[in-house]
Amino acid sequence: MPDLRRDPIVGRWVIISTERNGRPHDFAQMQPAKPIATAICPFCPGQERLTPKEIMAYRPQPGEANSPNWTVRVIPNKFPALQVEGDMGREGIGLYDRMNGVGAHEVIIESPGHKEGLADLPTKKIEDVLWAYRDRMIDLRKDLRFRYILIFKNHGAAAGATLEHSHSQLIALPIVPTSVADELDGCRAHYEQKERCIYCDILRQDLSDGNRIVAENPEFLCVTPYAPRFPFEMWILPKRHAAYFEESQKSQFEFLAPILSESLRRMDKALGRPSYNFILHSSPLHEKTGDYYHWHLEIIPKLTQVAGFEWGTGFYINPVAPEESAKFLREAEL
Repeated sequence: MPDLRRDPIVGRWVIISTERNGRPHDFAQMQPAKPIATAICPFCPGQERLTPKEIMAYRPQPGEANSPNWTVRVIPNKFPALQVEGDMGREGIGLYDRMNGVGAHEVIIESPGHKEGLADLPTKKIEDVLWAYRDRMIDLRKDLRFRYILIFKNHGAAAGATLEHSHSQLIALPIVPTSVADELDGCRAHYEQKERCIYCDILRQDLSDGNRIVAENPEFLCVTPYAPRFPFEMWILPKRHAAYFEESQKSQFEFLAPILSESLRRMDKALGRPSYNFILHSSPLHEKTGDYYHWHLEIIPKLTQVAGFEWGTGFYINPVAPEESAKFLREAEL
């Protein structure tokens, strides 16, 4: 069973997951970014026996579970950071706090096509991936042990992907992560002072300024944030205030899929198909944050490395102004 341990100084929780020692490529020295290929890909159709049994799959026609005829497939992570089985086991050990590493860790295989990245998929297929995220979040929030669900994508070796076949991951946590709690605190403080959502204010400001806009449609805006940590970092925000991603409707996904596709394709065209991380920040599952929080997607190309100064101070050095990044991405020919 993994262990969750709390840093008593800053309150940050760490997962001690010794069971992951056996996963591929662990502790290898970081190599230049290249796709990670395997002789037999466990995520390709026909190789379902190589993965844990599926949790959910979309199929064009009804078929047996764990059979090849699928378009999106969700499976447990073979090397999970947290385990579904067990109780919380919260305890104090002198000064320190710990709990059992209870949670869920799932893989969303986005397409049967081995060489198809998320940016290469038709928007209808990206919609299906978004529906898979939503369906899994709705199912997992029924488990009252879980307080937060993070969906993320590691694309490319430099971003932490261990397999070439395009996939995302979901981790359900028994605590709200520190970075999300910091966002919530900032949003709550802004709302208490001004009775407005700060992300809605950001939307109004950036729509008015226009110089950090990457892409836009009637329901969503993609911008480079005013104070980005990384060069060419992008945020995608719903224009209508919404705190919970899992409450999105079909009409919203019909607009989210194309702006996500366009943003990724602009990044690929402008930056030569970089490795990237994609993160979905939504509200905690059982907290009433509807007035002041606003879900959003963060896309972070892996163009620089976090080094000693960043680790030591929490400051990020970004060599590209967000206004220049947005202009460069806007002008990329698709």
